[in-house]
Amino acid sequence: MDGNYTPYNPRTVEEVFKDFKGRRAGMIKALTNDVDEFYQQCDPDKENLCLYGFPSEQWEVNLPAEEIPPELPEPALGINFARDGMREEDWLSLVAVHSDAWLISVAFYFGARFGFDKAERKRLFDMINDLPTIFEVLSRKHNARSSGPYYRSNKSKSIPKMQRALDPQAMMNTKGSQQQEEEDVDVEEEEEEDEHADALCGACGENYGSGEFWICCDVCEKWFHGKCVKITPAKAEHIKQYKCPTCSNSKRSRPS
Repeated sequence: MDGNYTPYNPRTVEEVFKDFKGRRAGMIKALTNDVDEFYQQCDPDKENLCLYGFPSEQWEVNLPAEEIPPELPEPALGINFARDGMREEDWLSLVAVHSDAWLISVAFYFGARFGFDKAERKRLFDMINDLPTIFEVLSRKHNARSSGPYYRSNKSKSIPKMQRALDPQAMMNTKGSQQQEEEDVDVEEEEEEDEHADALCGACGENYGSGEFWICCDVCEKWFHGKCVKITPAKAEHIKQYKCPTCSNSKRSRPS
Protein backbone atom coordinates (compact mmCIF):
# COMPACT_ATOMS: atom_id res chain seq x y z
CA MET A 1 0.00 0.00 0.00
CA ASP A 2 1.04 3.58 -0.49
CA GLY A 3 1.13 6.54 1.85
CA ASN A 4 -2.66 6.96 1.74
CA TYR A 5 -3.11 4.03 4.09
CA THR A 6 -2.48 4.40 7.79
CA PRO A 7 -3.54 1.28 9.73
CA TYR A 8 -5.83 1.94 12.62
CA ASN A 9 -8.59 0.08 14.39
CA PRO A 10 -11.96 1.80 14.81
CA ARG A 11 -13.55 0.43 17.95
CA THR A 12 -16.99 2.06 18.19
CA VAL A 13 -19.97 1.98 15.86
CA GLU A 14 -19.43 5.65 15.02
CA GLU A 15 -15.74 5.08 14.25
CA VAL A 16 -16.48 2.08 12.03
CA PHE A 17 -19.14 4.06 10.17
CA LYS A 18 -16.71 6.95 9.67
CA ASP A 19 -14.18 4.45 8.29
CA PHE A 20 -16.88 3.05 5.97
CA LYS A 21 -17.84 6.49 4.66
CA GLY A 22 -14.23 7.44 3.97
CA ARG A 23 -13.50 4.26 2.03
CA ARG A 24 -16.80 4.56 0.16
CA ALA A 25 -16.09 8.17 -0.83
CA GLY A 26 -12.69 7.18 -2.21
CA MET A 27 -14.12 4.36 -4.31
CA ILE A 28 -16.94 6.56 -5.63
CA LYS A 29 -14.29 9.08 -6.64
CA ALA A 30 -12.37 6.39 -8.55
CA LEU A 31 -15.48 5.31 -10.48
CA THR A 32 -16.80 8.82 -11.23
CA ASN A 33 -14.60 11.90 -11.04
CA ASP A 34 -11.32 9.98 -11.47
CA VAL A 35 -12.69 7.33 -13.83
CA ASP A 36 -10.21 8.03 -16.65
CA GLU A 37 -7.25 7.60 -14.33
CA PHE A 38 -8.81 4.51 -12.76
CA TYR A 39 -9.44 2.96 -16.18
CA GLN A 40 -5.83 3.49 -17.25
CA GLN A 41 -4.43 1.96 -14.06
CA CYS A 42 -6.47 -1.23 -14.54
CA ASP A 43 -4.19 -2.58 -17.27
CA PRO A 44 -5.26 -6.15 -18.21
CA ASP A 45 -1.62 -7.03 -18.89
CA LYS A 46 -0.72 -6.55 -15.23
CA GLU A 47 -1.17 -9.07 -12.43
CA ASN A 48 -4.27 -9.37 -10.23
CA LEU A 49 -5.26 -5.85 -9.24
CA CYS A 50 -7.71 -4.62 -6.61
CA LEU A 51 -9.48 -1.32 -6.00
CA TYR A 52 -8.89 -0.11 -2.46
CA GLY A 53 -10.71 2.70 -0.68
CA PHE A 54 -9.13 4.40 2.32
CA PRO A 55 -10.60 6.19 5.35
CA SER A 56 -8.91 9.36 4.02
CA GLU A 57 -11.39 9.32 1.07
CA GLN A 58 -8.60 8.33 -1.33
CA TRP A 59 -8.40 5.29 -3.62
CA GLU A 60 -5.69 3.08 -5.02
CA VAL A 61 -5.35 0.29 -7.57
CA ASN A 62 -2.79 -2.18 -6.32
CA LEU A 63 -1.84 -5.83 -5.90
CA PRO A 64 -3.52 -7.68 -3.02
CA ALA A 65 -1.83 -7.94 0.35
CA GLU A 66 0.88 -10.58 0.53
CA GLU A 67 0.33 -11.73 4.11
CA ILE A 68 -2.07 -14.62 4.72
CA PRO A 69 -4.48 -14.07 6.25
CA PRO A 70 -4.50 -10.35 5.41
CA GLU A 71 -4.97 -7.70 8.06
CA LEU A 72 -8.38 -6.81 6.55
CA PRO A 73 -10.69 -8.56 4.08
CA GLU A 74 -9.41 -8.08 0.54
CA PRO A 75 -11.35 -6.49 -2.36
CA ALA A 76 -12.23 -8.49 -5.48
CA LEU A 77 -9.11 -9.73 -7.27
CA GLY A 78 -8.34 -9.23 -10.94
CA ILE A 79 -10.75 -6.41 -11.77
CA ASN A 80 -8.32 -5.40 -14.52
CA PHE A 81 -8.67 -8.68 -16.43
CA ALA A 82 -12.29 -7.98 -17.43
CA ARG A 83 -11.73 -4.37 -18.44
CA ASP A 84 -11.38 -4.85 -22.20
CA GLY A 85 -13.86 -7.70 -22.45
CA MET A 86 -16.92 -5.68 -21.42
CA ARG A 87 -18.56 -2.36 -22.16
CA GLU A 88 -16.93 0.25 -19.97
CA GLU A 89 -20.23 1.07 -18.25
CA ASP A 90 -20.88 -2.60 -17.45
CA TRP A 91 -17.34 -3.11 -16.20
CA LEU A 92 -17.55 -0.09 -13.89
CA SER A 93 -20.90 -1.32 -12.57
CA LEU A 94 -19.38 -4.73 -11.83
CA VAL A 95 -16.50 -3.12 -9.94
CA ALA A 96 -19.04 -1.01 -8.04
CA VAL A 97 -20.99 -4.07 -6.89
CA HIS A 98 -17.84 -5.81 -5.68
CA SER A 99 -16.75 -2.59 -3.97
CA ASP A 100 -20.05 -2.43 -2.06
CA ALA A 101 -19.55 -6.02 -0.91
CA TRP A 102 -16.00 -5.26 0.24
CA LEU A 103 -17.07 -2.20 2.23
CA ILE A 104 -19.66 -4.23 4.11
CA SER A 105 -17.16 -7.01 4.81
CA VAL A 106 -14.60 -4.54 6.22
CA ALA A 107 -17.18 -2.81 8.42
CA PHE A 108 -18.48 -6.06 9.89
CA TYR A 109 -14.95 -7.40 10.26
CA PHE A 110 -14.31 -4.50 12.65
CA GLY A 111 -17.64 -5.19 14.33
CA ALA A 112 -16.76 -8.83 14.90
CA ARG A 113 -13.21 -8.09 15.98
CA PHE A 114 -14.27 -5.66 18.64
CA GLY A 115 -17.26 -7.61 19.83
CA PHE A 116 -20.22 -5.55 18.68
CA ASP A 117 -23.39 -7.00 20.13
CA LYS A 118 -26.66 -7.49 18.24
CA ALA A 119 -27.88 -3.95 18.88
CA GLU A 120 -24.57 -2.40 17.80
CA ARG A 121 -24.42 -4.50 14.63
CA LYS A 122 -27.97 -3.47 13.73
CA ARG A 123 -27.20 0.18 14.39
CA LEU A 124 -24.11 -0.03 12.19
CA PHE A 125 -26.06 -1.69 9.38
CA ASP A 126 -28.86 0.89 9.62
CA MET A 127 -26.35 3.74 9.37
CA ILE A 128 -24.72 2.11 6.34
CA ASN A 129 -28.07 1.33 4.74
CA ASP A 130 -29.12 4.97 4.91
CA LEU A 131 -26.49 5.71 2.25
CA PRO A 132 -26.94 4.72 -1.40
CA THR A 133 -24.62 1.94 -2.50
CA ILE A 134 -21.75 2.73 -4.83
CA PHE A 135 -23.62 0.81 -7.52
CA GLU A 136 -26.70 3.02 -7.03
CA VAL A 137 -24.62 6.21 -7.21
CA LEU A 138 -22.93 5.01 -10.40
CA SER A 139 -26.21 3.86 -11.99
CA ARG A 140 -27.82 7.20 -11.26
CA LYS A 141 -24.99 9.04 -12.98
CA HIS A 142 -25.21 6.72 -15.99
CA ASN A 143 -28.96 7.31 -16.20
CA ALA A 144 -28.48 11.07 -15.97
CA ARG A 145 -26.16 10.96 -19.00
CA SER A 146 -28.45 8.78 -21.11
CA SER A 147 -31.09 10.10 -23.53
CA GLY A 148 -33.86 8.44 -21.54
CA PRO A 149 -34.54 5.54 -19.16
CA TYR A 150 -34.70 2.04 -20.62
CA TYR A 151 -38.36 1.61 -19.74
CA ARG A 152 -39.40 4.07 -22.45
CA SER A 153 -38.99 1.48 -25.18
CA ASN A 154 -39.86 3.45 -28.33
CA LYS A 155 -36.83 5.71 -28.82
CA SER A 156 -38.44 7.44 -31.86
CA LYS A 157 -40.96 9.23 -29.62
CA SER A 158 -40.20 12.36 -27.70
CA ILE A 159 -38.83 11.68 -24.24
CA PRO A 160 -40.59 13.75 -21.58
CA LYS A 161 -38.56 15.32 -18.84
CA MET A 162 -40.67 13.36 -16.40
CA GLN A 163 -38.98 10.08 -17.23
CA ARG A 164 -35.78 10.52 -15.33
CA ALA A 165 -37.73 11.64 -12.27
CA LEU A 166 -39.47 8.26 -12.37
CA ASP A 167 -36.22 6.28 -12.46
CA PRO A 168 -36.17 4.40 -9.12
CA GLN A 169 -32.39 4.57 -8.87
CA ALA A 170 -32.41 8.31 -9.62
CA MET A 171 -34.88 8.92 -6.79
CA MET A 172 -32.78 7.56 -3.93
CA ASN A 173 -32.78 9.94 -0.96
CA THR A 174 -29.37 10.93 0.29
CA LYS A 175 -28.05 12.20 3.59
CA GLY A 176 -26.14 15.37 4.32
CA SER A 177 -22.98 13.34 4.84
CA GLN A 178 -22.72 12.28 1.18
CA GLN A 179 -20.20 13.68 -1.24
CA GLN A 180 -20.90 16.92 -3.15
CA GLU A 181 -21.24 15.18 -6.49
CA GLU A 182 -24.16 13.13 -5.14
CA GLU A 183 -25.88 16.19 -3.67
CA ASP A 184 -25.80 18.08 -6.99
CA VAL A 185 -27.66 15.25 -8.71
CA ASP A 186 -30.17 15.01 -5.85
CA VAL A 187 -31.16 18.69 -6.08
CA GLU A 188 -32.01 18.36 -9.76
CA GLU A 189 -33.95 15.13 -9.22
CA GLU A 190 -35.95 16.55 -6.30
CA GLU A 191 -37.02 19.50 -8.46
CA GLU A 192 -38.22 17.13 -11.19
CA GLU A 193 -39.98 14.92 -8.66
CA ASP A 194 -41.91 17.90 -7.30
CA GLU A 195 -42.81 19.03 -10.81
CA HIS A 196 -44.42 15.69 -11.67
CA ALA A 197 -45.82 14.73 -8.28
CA ASP A 198 -49.35 14.57 -9.73
CA ALA A 199 -48.55 11.81 -12.26
CA LEU A 200 -51.05 8.96 -12.00
CA CYS A 201 -50.73 5.26 -12.82
CA GLY A 202 -52.96 4.23 -15.72
CA ALA A 203 -53.86 1.00 -13.90
CA CYS A 204 -54.44 1.85 -10.24
CA GLY A 205 -54.79 5.63 -10.48
CA GLU A 206 -52.29 6.23 -7.68
CA ASN A 207 -49.42 8.73 -7.73
CA TYR A 208 -45.89 7.54 -8.29
CA GLY A 209 -43.71 7.15 -5.24
CA SER A 210 -39.99 7.38 -4.61
CA GLY A 211 -38.18 4.20 -5.51
CA GLU A 212 -40.99 2.76 -7.65
CA PHE A 213 -40.35 1.49 -11.17
CA TRP A 214 -42.60 2.95 -13.89
CA ILE A 215 -43.05 2.13 -17.57
CA CYS A 216 -44.74 4.05 -20.40
CA CYS A 217 -47.05 2.46 -22.97
CA ASP A 218 -45.83 3.24 -26.49
CA VAL A 219 -49.42 3.18 -27.83
CA CYS A 220 -51.51 5.25 -25.41
CA GLU A 221 -48.48 6.91 -23.74
CA LYS A 222 -49.86 6.37 -20.25
CA TRP A 223 -47.53 5.61 -17.35
CA PHE A 224 -47.95 2.54 -15.15
CA HIS A 225 -46.42 1.17 -11.98
CA GLY A 226 -44.29 -1.78 -13.04
CA LYS A 227 -45.94 -3.89 -10.32
CA CYS A 228 -49.42 -3.03 -11.65
CA VAL A 229 -48.65 -4.37 -15.13
CA LYS A 230 -46.24 -7.09 -13.92
CA ILE A 231 -43.18 -5.62 -15.65
CA THR A 232 -39.82 -5.57 -13.85
CA PRO A 233 -36.79 -3.41 -14.79
CA ALA A 234 -35.06 -6.57 -16.05
CA LYS A 235 -37.99 -7.41 -18.34
CA ALA A 236 -38.25 -3.83 -19.58
CA GLU A 237 -34.69 -3.90 -20.88
CA HIS A 238 -35.72 -6.51 -23.47
CA ILE A 239 -38.98 -4.89 -24.61
CA LYS A 240 -38.69 -3.09 -27.94
CA GLN A 241 -42.21 -1.66 -27.85
CA TYR A 242 -44.31 -1.85 -24.70
CA LYS A 243 -48.10 -2.10 -24.91
CA CYS A 244 -50.16 -1.87 -21.75
CA PRO A 245 -52.79 -4.56 -21.04
CA THR A 246 -55.62 -2.32 -22.32
CA CYS A 247 -53.91 -1.62 -25.65
CA SER A 248 -52.91 -5.27 -26.03
CA ASN A 249 -56.46 -6.49 -25.34
CA SER A 250 -57.96 -3.95 -27.71
CA LYS A 251 -55.87 -5.32 -30.56
CA ARG A 252 -56.83 -8.94 -29.75
CA SER A 253 -60.58 -8.20 -29.54
CA ARG A 254 -60.74 -6.24 -32.81
CA PRO A 255 -63.06 -8.06 -35.28
CA SER A 256 -61.41 -9.53 -38.36
